[in-house]
Amino acid sequence: MVRKIEAPARIPVPGGKLIDEHVGRVSSGDGAISIAHMTAPPGWSEPAQAPSFTEYTVVLRGTVVVEHDGDVTEVAAGQSVVTSPGEKVRYSVGPEGAEYIAVCLPAFSPETAGREQ
Repeated sequence: MVRKIEAPARIPVPGGKLIDEHVGRVSSGDGAISIAHMTAPPGWSEPAQAPSFTEYTVVLRGTVVVEHDGDVTEVAAGQSVVTSPGEKVRYSVGPEGAEYIAVCLPAFSPETAGREQ
């Protein structure tokens, strides 16, 4: 069955990052996958998390920084990164901010993100 999604759902988050979910729990009721367009302002960061989903990130503009296992991976525009379920990661962006697409399998939810307080 073909389902057209008229517009993404804007998901509010602190810190000035914009999340426009095109497919997922909020926008389309899909629990199997989420696809979101993210726009993060310069210097944005979030708490560490150990999500229970695989996350695929495609960087369109700027740099996404992923802290993991005592290491740091910088992912520039045109590059991608994959994080595994249960892996403790912390996302931030460089001084120019970043725009990226995040795909989560299964779909992202605050309960499955495993964010530290």
